[in-house]
Parts: sequence; C-alpha cells; structure tokens
Amino acid sequence: MSERPVKPVEQADRQGARLAREGESAAREWWRRVPRVVTAPRSVFAALAETDDLDVDARAEPVLALTILAGIAAMLLAPGWNVMDDWTVDWLVVAVVTFIGGLFYGAAGYFLLGLALWLGAKAVGVEAPFKIARQLIAFAALPLALSLGVLIPAILIGYGDDWFLSGGADETGDGRTIITAIGLAFVAWSLALVVIGLRTTFRLPWRGVVGALLLAGVLVAAFAVVPTAL
Repeated sequence: MSERPVKPVEQADRQGARLAREGESAAREWWRRVPRVVTAPRSVFAALAETDDLDVDARAEPVLALTILAGIAAMLLAPGWNVMDDWTVDWLVVAVVTFIGGLFYGAAGYFLLGLALWLGAKAVGVEAPFKIARQLIAFAALPLALSLGVLIPAILIGYGDDWFLSGGADETGDGRTIITAIGLAFVAWSLALVVIGLRTTFRLPWRGVVGALLLAGVLVAAFAVVPTAL
C-alpha cells in the first residue's frame, strides 16, 4: 500500500512542532551558557557570533533577565533614588517601583549602549547586526546583575530605608562612596567583558577594539548630554 499523502496543513504543523522543539533546546543551551560568562567568557561570546535566526531568538529570555537585573543594580546605585521621601511608601512599594525602574533603566541601556557599540564597531569596519551588538551588551552586563547579591545586603544592613530617603545616613561619611565603588568595580568587569566580546564576537584587532570603544564612549556621552541641553 502506498503511503497517504501528507496534507499541507499537516506538513506545516509538523514543521512548526519541529522548530518549536529546536527553539526550546537552543533556549536551554543559552541558559546554560549564562554562568560561563564568568568561567569561560570567550566561548559564550564566540557563540554570540552565530546569526542563525533560531539561535538568535533563543537568547531572548536570558537577555531579558540580564537586562532587568542590571537595570535594577543601576537604579540602586543612581543618586537621588529617594523613593521613600513619601511617607506612604513601604518596602513592598520600594521593591515594585525599583523593579519597574530597573526595567526601564535596563531597556534604555540595552538599546542605547547597544546602538553606541554597534555604531562604534561599524565605524571601524564591522558589519554586524544591531541585534547581536545589543545581545553582546546584555551578556556583558552579567557582572552588574550579579552585583545585586552584594549591593542589596550592603544597603539594607548598612543603611536600611535611609538609602531611599533624602538626607539619610548614607549621605554622610564614606558609606555611599564605598558602596558605589563596589558597584563600579562590577561595571569595570562588565566593560572588560565588552572588550572580550569585541575581540571574540566581532573579531576585532586590539586597534579596532580601542577605536570602537572610543567612538562608543563619545556616543554615550552625547546621549547623556543632549537631553540636558534641550
């Protein structure tokens, strides 16, 4: 007996199911790569060079998580985050507002820093997709995301709600300076990972890395200055 011909709808369903399984497998693999950013960063950034749509899309969840966590860390380190000046605000509201603020901070950093890095790399001759540049920024932000494990206990134990109040104890002495310095150490780690990413993902020579970072730095400074000048 001859096999029953497969209908187009059935064929499309099978194709969709196969792609879904492959996408889930690729997503799990990218989650497994996240810790390797610490232990074996070059292998992760080498994998970022893959431009296959399935692989690129599989990075979405870890990229989102890293972006949000890094944004929250940036919010905690930002001066003027005096959300508890309103006496009706409790710790639950602080947590929710900080999470939402971190989401916006992270999204802004993801797109603006990704754009600056992409333009900087493009200026030195790298024709990389904009999405890959953004994802490089997200994975390089892992140290900043990890800094929450240090910053949150340090803030809560050292200052409590004073950290979120105007004129709190954190504004006197060297406490805020020390905590900010800790945060900046994690930022420096992230910057080192960006360098590794430029070398590995974009395959730039050291001269190209320096040029791309300088141009990206100029663009970031412009992004920061333009809103204040308007």
